[in-house]
Amino acid sequence: MLKTFKLGGVHPAENKLSADKAIEKLALPKSVFIPVAQHIGAPAQALVKKGDQVKVGQLVAKSGGFVSANIHSSVSGTVKKVDLAMDSSGYPKQGILIDVEGDEWETGIDTSSTLVKNFETDPKKIIDRINEAGVVGLGGATFPTHVKLVPPQGMKAEVLLINGVECEPYLTSDHRVMLEKADELLVGVRLLMCALEVDKAYIGIENNKPDAIKHLKELAAKESGIEIVPLKVKYPQGGEKQLIKAVTGREVPSGALPIAVGAVVSNVGTALAVYEAVQKNKPLVERVVTITGKSVKNPANFLVRVGTPIQYLIDAAGGLPEDTGKIISGGPMMGKAVASTDIPVTKGTSGILLMQDAEAKRQPMKNCIRCTRCVTVCPMGLEPYFLMTVSDKQIWEKAEASKIMDCIECGSCSYTCPADRPLLDYIRLGKGKVGNIIRSRKK
Repeated sequence: MLKTFKLGGVHPAENKLSADKAIEKLALPKSVFIPVAQHIGAPAQALVKKGDQVKVGQLVAKSGGFVSANIHSSVSGTVKKVDLAMDSSGYPKQGILIDVEGDEWETGIDTSSTLVKNFETDPKKIIDRINEAGVVGLGGATFPTHVKLVPPQGMKAEVLLINGVECEPYLTSDHRVMLEKADELLVGVRLLMCALEVDKAYIGIENNKPDAIKHLKELAAKESGIEIVPLKVKYPQGGEKQLIKAVTGREVPSGALPIAVGAVVSNVGTALAVYEAVQKNKPLVERVVTITGKSVKNPANFLVRVGTPIQYLIDAAGGLPEDTGKIISGGPMMGKAVASTDIPVTKGTSGILLMQDAEAKRQPMKNCIRCTRCVTVCPMGLEPYFLMTVSDKQIWEKAEASKIMDCIECGSCSYTCPADRPLLDYIRLGKGKVGNIIRSRKK
């Protein structure tokens, strides 16, 4: 029997249109805009100025604190300006605009495809290298990886979980990484195990990727302590707490982090980035991005340099379909619509979805019929209908008491609501307000 989490969950149409499309290396754009904040935590501090010459892999912004991440140039060329430009949030954010000239890499970075299996085993050296390379979680949360590898005082990691679930509809970048970069991925897993000083790792993969499960099982059979765990297809299985519950049976308490139950979760793309950082001395300057949609001419998985405008990916996939209603950064459940195709690919960009107008249109909101479907599907055991109401009425103390901060923003509630109520929109608003209140209390 396939493992899964027990509470809630839905099964949206998978629409994995690009699952059989091998990773293609996208040609360099004419210019890139590299935001200095591509991670949870403090923005990095720019080290370059207008007119500076930079190479690929050069440090261009230094991490701004412990919970922060270094930013490196993804191209070689001339810094045009350090200024504000719109990112996927729709707000102007500081970044570095670079005109591309050639493709010259910093000395010491191994750009070959040769697999390097002999690795460093000293935890501190591994973590330092990951920190220097600016590696963050590539599953979407973009939490700095070096921070995750240093548990709070009094806590100890017991098990590493590698998230190969990719339960979000349409997205296939992780699937392709598992198929095409499996050897590198497993070295990355071993490095993460050494950094955490654990002897057991599980790679969770949903059962709709039988080729990835088979391939990794064959390779992992030669490794000690790495187990491949096939999982039942259910959204949001890729949520940290849901994955931990499905694989280990452990339940992360409300308000706590996975380390509270001895678990650390890392995405497959992150494990690959760890391999490249430690074994190849390569900073995180590129990632695999899915470009997809039902009307997209050539759905694809591109290896893209950070800072590349998403318009460049759209053009490479055959152009913007006429019936596009929304452009979404990420998948349809947790992704966010963007206002412009000029926004850059960042470390956290897993996919670009060009959603058809008919599919993207919201239906008029109707009165709640008290069916409790939103409660039934919530994987965190919350009451979304109530959280929407108290957020709408700005009753923040009730929102906090009802565990609004436990919401993982999976969108299962909105997806299943027969009254077409924008539950997640209001809950996101409430989370933002309650989060600010909690932080102000701690000052």
